[in-house]
Amino acid sequence: MRITIIGAGNMGAAIACGLTQSQFINAKDITVSNPHNEKLEKLKERFPEINTTNDNKEATRNADIIILAVKPWKVEEVLRPIHPQRPQMLVSLAAGISIEEVAHFVDPEMPIFRIIPNTAISEKASMTLICGRNASDEQTQLLLNIFNEMGLAMLISEKQLEAATALSSCGIAYALKYVQAAMQAGIEMGISPNESMRMVAQSLEGAARLILNNDTHPSVEIDKVTTPGGITIKGLNELEHAGFTSAVIRAMKASR
Repeated sequence: MRITIIGAGNMGAAIACGLTQSQFINAKDITVSNPHNEKLEKLKERFPEINTTNDNKEATRNADIIILAVKPWKVEEVLRPIHPQRPQMLVSLAAGISIEEVAHFVDPEMPIFRIIPNTAISEKASMTLICGRNASDEQTQLLLNIFNEMGLAMLISEKQLEAATALSSCGIAYALKYVQAAMQAGIEMGISPNESMRMVAQSLEGAARLILNNDTHPSVEIDKVTTPGGITIKGLNELEHAGFTSAVIRAMKASR
């Protein structure tokens, strides 16, 4: 299976990095196309077997899956000259550009997917949202399998994509903002920045594993560590006094 990624920006490069670590794809079957060589050279340094080019037509000619990792305003400019068509599959990362809009620039009957990963895909830890049109069950499952190799992939309807993006793609920035804030507290209490960062990051990973690997709920896990009169409940109450829950909800809704 040959995969072409058009665009070697942050997300395109992150997907290329993730794919090279996948069991489904060989690095030699990945092609990355980009108009400028600097980003391509960085990829080649890290993954010498990846193919790189500045020619989108050359890159997509024999591709089974084309991943479009360009800015939304570049979609038409990139797709019209190459005009992908069946049996190829097109996977678009362009935020805010619907499948219907993408279909104007390609074979409208070809399988078209929209996906929203987050930058942790380079670490095989992305939450990737997937919706599609004209795809068989086998094609949809193939895409789920590929992106489950790079974290967790979830199939949703296109109308849910906007809200789900706030939770997962924007959400990684909010999680990192919490890490940053907790680090500042750690520094103030006498712990080095690097040690603070590692402590908080590991705590977040542990919290995530408790949720993802068990049939549980955040409230259940919180109750386990909030003993009466203890320090955790005091901290949680301070978060609520400062409007923590409300701030998170407002941030998510503002991201739609």
